[in-house]
Amino acid sequence: MNEKSTKIAVIGTGGWGKNHVRVLNDLGVLAAICDSDENRSRMLSKKYKVNSYSSLDQLLEKETGLNACLVCTPTKTHFQVAQEIMKKKINVFVEKPLSFSSVECEKLTNLSKSNHVILTSGYIERFNPAVQDLKQIIDENTYGELLMMEFHRENRMPLHIKDVGIIYDTSVHDIDTAMFIFNSKPNVVFARAGKRFHNSEDFATIMLGFPDQKVAIIASNWITPKKVRRFSAVCSEGTITGDFLTQEIRIDDENKTLIPRRNFKEPLTLELENFIKAISGDITKFLVTPEDATAVTRIAEAALISSNTGNPVYLSF
Repeated sequence: MNEKSTKIAVIGTGGWGKNHVRVLNDLGVLAAICDSDENRSRMLSKKYKVNSYSSLDQLLEKETGLNACLVCTPTKTHFQVAQEIMKKKINVFVEKPLSFSSVECEKLTNLSKSNHVILTSGYIERFNPAVQDLKQIIDENTYGELLMMEFHRENRMPLHIKDVGIIYDTSVHDIDTAMFIFNSKPNVVFARAGKRFHNSEDFATIMLGFPDQKVAIIASNWITPKKVRRFSAVCSEGTITGDFLTQEIRIDDENKTLIPRRNFKEPLTLELENFIKAISGDITKFLVTPEDATAVTRIAEAALISSNTGNPVYLSF
């Protein structure tokens, strides 16, 4: 299979799913869409000139030659939908989180291996050019050893989020990014979260303790009206701060400040290009593995337990 002949279907086209539809169409690989909202499905089908279906069974029965499916349905449906797709030996991209349950994540991982298909999850910030710059700086030890990271992610609650709180919807991005940058998994999680305006937690601060006394602090809320998406990395010989939205980074050391120039690139396009390469046989270092996605869910579970009990949760991977 080559990239030009790739056929991908999107399941769930509301919320973030419609953006996947747009980008896959631009990349020339959109083959079909599936949504229980038949009006929305028909509208997108007409706009992008692809087949549309109102159920997963219909899609899998009638749409032949699919190389992959994107699952953009509510979190609590991810396990069942991804499972049915992989049983057909079709590659799967599941929007984050892979599942609400780490046990379900492990079952999906095992199923992907037994059916020899790629399973990945949509931790898009790995593909943000600002994060990729940071990763290169840290890996090359340009400003010494990375010791601490902080993440701040704020905005009003998205209207399409119905079944999870801020930890599973928002904090998970920075949990994955922290592990990606540290190239390590935390051994302790401590968190405080609360709810003021929504059914699930709408603000949370999570501390991830990594080996060698390294730490990541992740602060997220659905309270403040202004959209904030920032990170900072403290190294032994300098600091790197960045903005996920503008993709700008600033580097400060003892003698100077650098603000590298760059062209803006849409992270979703970079992420889906990476997935298309992967299912075409070109696995790159940025691909989120099912083990990566399972680790994020385990940490999110631990954060909720820690917040509820007031105690740190120790993890072993």
